[in-house]
Amino acid sequence: MLKHSRALLLMAGAVFLVACSKPATDSAAAPAAGNADLATDAQKFGYAIGVDLGRSLATVKDEVDLAALKKGLDEVAGGKEPRLDDAAREEIKNSVSKKIQEKQLAERAKAADEAKGKGEAFLAENGKKPNVKTTASGLQYETLTEGTGAAPTASDKVEVNYKGTLLNGEVFDSSYDRGQSVTFPLANVIPGWTEGLQLMKVGGKTKFYIPAALAYGDRGAGGKIGPNETLIFEVELLKVEKGDAPAEKK
Repeated sequence: MLKHSRALLLMAGAVFLVACSKPATDSAAAPAAGNADLATDAQKFGYAIGVDLGRSLATVKDEVDLAALKKGLDEVAGGKEPRLDDAAREEIKNSVSKKIQEKQLAERAKAADEAKGKGEAFLAENGKKPNVKTTASGLQYETLTEGTGAAPTASDKVEVNYKGTLLNGEVFDSSYDRGQSVTFPLANVIPGWTEGLQLMKVGGKTKFYIPAALAYGDRGAGGKIGPNETLIFEVELLKVEKGDAPAEKK
């Protein structure tokens, strides 16, 4: 989540290497009509590097003076000595990177607090619904279709289809969308799944409302699940394989 905190330290070299290593695409090879200033290979190459640099700067643009950046490029490309020596440049890059990291941490903490509050409020109301049951851990579940087959234990491997959504309705993961079920050891998933699937039987479908503490907590997951997010899953239990079968963690 703090992947941009070192952007200023690595930006110039990384952008140039990426620009040099990327194969040209059809759209890059032919400038749009009226782009007379992108007629030569040198102009296109310079513009391509500029686009990559601009995108790299997007998350730190408030900390960068573009006019000063252009001066640095122009002066060094023109053979002039940098007006800031190596030590001064490293100092300011480290200083601003630290500032960016602190800002990101503050934003993340704020998002975590807001998500926690929304989740708690949602679960408090949701738990009042007649078809929703709440376990001692705080997991809420709603049976959509009763199963008739075997019920898994924590040591079993299960095959499921599922759809996961945030409280705002955004789908962040779905085996249905991929057109392929998923198989995994029940002990290797988030606690809400480990507990919840044991309440099901093969052939059943259940909707789980999983508080953050039983999901990904304050660390979140990937780019779609933020810190302290309450998650909603519709899960269809297709198969149970008994025994301790090792496999990758979901």
